[in-house]
Amino acid sequence: MLKTLTDNARQFQERLTEWQAAMAKGQDEAMEQARKWQTSALQQQQEVNSQIVARMEGASETMKAQWQQMQKVWEDQFAAMQKQGEEMRAKAMSAGGGSGSNAFADWSETYAAQMVAFTQKMQGEAANAIATATEARGKKK
Repeated sequence: MLKTLTDNARQFQERLTEWQAAMAKGQDEAMEQARKWQTSALQQQQEVNSQIVARMEGASETMKAQWQQMQKVWEDQFAAMQKQGEEMRAKAMSAGGGSGSNAFADWSETYAAQMVAFTQKMQGEAANAIATATEARGKKK
């Protein structure tokens, strides 16, 4: 019976080591995917920024002023969202047992999902704006 218990404990330890290795590999792969996504997002943002600069070079002063005002409002809203997110994170940490538990990971995943959903809404607005611009350009011809 003692030998069986010892064998079971050894097998459990071996399985635990395998599980930990598999989990670590999964985390490493997830982090690598996140880094790739971030790099891609930064490249896309640089491309968008250069397109905006190119479009604005030929725009009137009124159009430039409107754009700058709109950009400031968006930046202010983004800063407010970040501040609110940080406040919500602090509340989640105090209510969920702190960063030592899974509260931070859970909060971060939820926050990321909400930001992705928000980004998709913004992309939808951008697509509508592009369609409107294309339609307007087509009518001028």
